[in-house]
Amino acid sequence: MSTTSKVSAGKRIEDLLDDNSFVEIGSLVKARNTDFNLTKKDTPADGVITGYGLINGELVYVYSQNVNVLGGSIGEMHAKKITKIYDMAMKMGAPVIGLVDCAGLRLEEATDALNAFGEIYLKKVKASGVIPQITAVFGRCGGGLAILSQLSDFTFMEDNAKLFVNSPNTIDSNYEAKCDTASAEFQREETANVDYVGNEAEILEKIRELVGILPGNFENGTAYEECRDELNRVCEEIDNCVEDIQTLLQMVSDEGMLFEVKKDYAPDMVTGFIKLNGNTVGVVANNANLLTSQGTVKAADFVNFCDAFEIPVVTFTNVTGFETTMEEEKKLAEACAKLTYAFANATVPKINVIIGDAFGSAYVVMNSKGIGADIVYAWTDSKIGMMNAESAAKIIYSKEIKESNNFNAIIAEKTAEYNELQLSAVSAAGRGYVDSILAPEDTRKYLIGAVEMLLTKREDAPYKKHGTV
Repeated sequence: MSTTSKVSAGKRIEDLLDDNSFVEIGSLVKARNTDFNLTKKDTPADGVITGYGLINGELVYVYSQNVNVLGGSIGEMHAKKITKIYDMAMKMGAPVIGLVDCAGLRLEEATDALNAFGEIYLKKVKASGVIPQITAVFGRCGGGLAILSQLSDFTFMEDNAKLFVNSPNTIDSNYEAKCDTASAEFQREETANVDYVGNEAEILEKIRELVGILPGNFENGTAYEECRDELNRVCEEIDNCVEDIQTLLQMVSDEGMLFEVKKDYAPDMVTGFIKLNGNTVGVVANNANLLTSQGTVKAADFVNFCDAFEIPVVTFTNVTGFETTMEEEKKLAEACAKLTYAFANATVPKINVIIGDAFGSAYVVMNSKGIGADIVYAWTDSKIGMMNAESAAKIIYSKEIKESNNFNAIIAEKTAEYNELQLSAVSAAGRGYVDSILAPEDTRKYLIGAVEMLLTKREDAPYKKHGTV
């Protein structure tokens, strides 16, 4: 039984959409299977309310499962109602929002229910990259339904909900009291499955906010709203926020707007949306100096979403290298390859702001000029190169240092020389790897100018079926 069964499926839709805007479709549909005396059970709307309405005046399609009808389980007609609104949403170019509260597969319908799962999966795959898909989990979302949630672009989860493929008690050496792998806390912090966790009211409000940020579809949706902030606003003391990246992003954005996704998963990498002169912009920013496998995959997935929906991407780079642990070594090369591929493959406007260190291959994968950034800015005190100057000097001049009677002086001299010749932003700009050197406080106005300039960007990728990374 759902932990939120007292909240009706219809009430959730009512709270989500603009007042009096919902129009239900398929309200008279019922289960048609006759096995196990199913015809003697009342199945109003076959356990799911489907239809369309408005969020802030914009068209959306929505389905909401009714846990009080056969546990909200998915059967043949239940699935057909969901796939029907997917067909309509694809034709109209509007988002689909699923409010999930479900016991899973309807056992009474067996193979019909299995096929129904597949039909929903297929529709979601076809819709991927065409229209935004949002899933909110209330109550249970287990087994094959967990796959459904991850075929969405964004997943929200209620505090007491359960999201799992396998129940915690079925996992070897585990049980629910030991580690509740289905809990919102676990899914938020240990997996990349959930973008936001909160109570029901918070989730519905967050979905409304997200819909207002995103375009309605990949082709002709809108991701713009009128800007009421000062375009040339100076960001005082922004250079003090390098270690507090969320505050830095809020300082740059219109009226401090920041919608962060997967905030509690891989916090070394921040991903989310800001506004620049009213335009929605995706941001990827280092919140630590070392890249991790989880952080890079999180960023890669986000860049792929932005590219699919023509959302410009701005990167804030401050990175010195890679996390060095045995576990990271198992996954890091592949993870960084995915991030490299995502940036290099994206054809949307791509801007990089180097706000601190930019060292080695870790910098290259963070949207560098070498892998296709359209514009690269660097703060005046930033450093760009292979490694920190002292380490480089010790390697290059190891022989001179060994032979010197005053090796400290040699190290200091060569470190300063390397800093000037190879690590300064001026040196990188002289080679064309940086387009402009900025005073940190001017970051906002330069970004606004770059985004406006790049909005009409067109880039043709080589003809192929698809990449393989």
